[in-house]
Amino acid sequence: MGERKTIYRQLTNEERHELQLRGCSAEEWDSVYVAEDFATSQLRSVHFEGRVTIGSRCRIVDSTIRNYTIGNDCTIEAVSRMECRHTSTFGEGIEVAVINENGGRKVTIYRDLTAQTAYLMAMMRHRREAVAELQRLVAEHIANSSSEIGTVGNNVTIRCVKFLREVSIEDDVTIEGASQLRNGTICRGAEVGVDVRACDFIFAEEARVEDGASIERCFIGERSIVANNFTAVDTLLFANCHCENGEAVSVFAGPCTVSHHKSSLLIAGIFSFFNAGSGTNQSNHLFKSGAVHQAVHERGTKFGSNGYIMAPSIEGPYTVVMGRHTRHHDTQDMPYSYLIESEGKTMLLPAIALTSYGAVRDIEKWKVRDRRRLKRDNIRYEEFNPFITGRMLRGVDTLTRLQEDDPEAKTYSYNRTTIKASMLQRGIKLYNSAIAASLGIMLGAGDHRMGKCDNTEWIDLAGEYVPLGIVNELLTRLETGDITLEEIQETFDDVMHNYNNMAAAYAYDILARLTGHQPSDEEVDETIAAAGNIVARMREATDADRRRDSSEEMWVGYGYDFRGDEEREADFRNTR
Repeated sequence: MGERKTIYRQLTNEERHELQLRGCSAEEWDSVYVAEDFATSQLRSVHFEGRVTIGSRCRIVDSTIRNYTIGNDCTIEAVSRMECRHTSTFGEGIEVAVINENGGRKVTIYRDLTAQTAYLMAMMRHRREAVAELQRLVAEHIANSSSEIGTVGNNVTIRCVKFLREVSIEDDVTIEGASQLRNGTICRGAEVGVDVRACDFIFAEEARVEDGASIERCFIGERSIVANNFTAVDTLLFANCHCENGEAVSVFAGPCTVSHHKSSLLIAGIFSFFNAGSGTNQSNHLFKSGAVHQAVHERGTKFGSNGYIMAPSIEGPYTVVMGRHTRHHDTQDMPYSYLIESEGKTMLLPAIALTSYGAVRDIEKWKVRDRRRLKRDNIRYEEFNPFITGRMLRGVDTLTRLQEDDPEAKTYSYNRTTIKASMLQRGIKLYNSAIAASLGIMLGAGDHRMGKCDNTEWIDLAGEYVPLGIVNELLTRLETGDITLEEIQETFDDVMHNYNNMAAAYAYDILARLTGHQPSDEEVDETIAAAGNIVARMREATDADRRRDSSEEMWVGYGYDFRGDEEREADFRNTR
């Protein structure tokens, strides 16, 4: 049986009198409605303005409330003002100037926004009519969300809040000690903590925003955490992001973006599964045309301490950035690489991160840490996938062509980076091994006969691997007005559901291109078996890297009160 619907009534004359004795007052008592089981003991020192409705079993003390409907089992204490003074959409419809600080890639936020829909809106500006139609659909979606009355859901706790205006609060929300909250939506299970200031925002399900965070024109995704005086302006943080201490401006942060350090700035870029080292910084202003430039930091990019990028630039997936880089590199077709500053140049080490235990650990930890319930954002965690495989295939072709054009060269120039000959040769070998492993793993995980393959490359669409052909179909349907918001999401959900078979079909197609014929079932089985052996060898390399991180030279500073290796090692092992 469903929950019994709450019946509301006006206060009796006796209840009004008792409430006045308890320090309560109202502009107009006839505009105060209470649940049928209301008792005057639930209220003390409360001032009501406009229309206020109070559900069952609520406790409200020392607060001023204007134009709000409050659900059941709520506690509201010491709220200086909680008010709705004019018609509001509660944060929905706010335009967020992501990636391009001057607003060229604005995303309209709404309660049910997903990372995938936002990506279409921000990154497909070459299809102007499609983006315009998507924005129209969003405007239509939120057209009926405006109200002159704010809402508080069931089982909500609001304590010690200075100022709360035009904020929609859903079930199971906790707000304690916030400073100012204006024009926003706080979705189910979210938590807002001490000294938070937020304006024009949406906090998704079970998000946590606390400890002095400052938020302006932002969407904070499911299970994301923003804390410890982090400042975010014109920023989208989708699922499982964790940002503290630093600053974000005009950022599109796909899933699992992490920044923990006070001196770190994320600005004018798109990030995904990103990790910012201390002192991370980017520049988007070259003092010519204004702050119009952007950077793309693809899935798994990491900045070492004091890493710096001058936009425009792009790093391929799982790139490690060390030092300062100002020459506008483009390494999108060189995944698993290092970018290292050397004598003012950007040195590119292709594929070297394939031997790093750090990359393996990152890929494994993201899925383990995903504790979302709703999972509105679609996220794929597979290490071996069509998106990365396509990039590695292009990387091998590029490196091979460079070598063939000048076999005797000591260094090679590539998109404003420098590659040493020895690193180029190693990169070719590592990519070829990883490609073979990827094809076998994908073929073994699904049935290529059951998957749709449109012979196009795949993209990483804010956390979800999607064939570019499907994205183009969506954009075409938007241009013709032949799709709804719900159908867009259903398309992405279908790709999630059918991913294994679609990835297997992609791998089969690539295998056919490489062999020059349609592979037999026996050849497919051989590819799958070979992949297992290749992955085992790759893991031997990454395990060796992990052992180096635990070797005797890493014992420095352990057991330092003693001179014997036994004590040093024991202290190291018991600590690490």
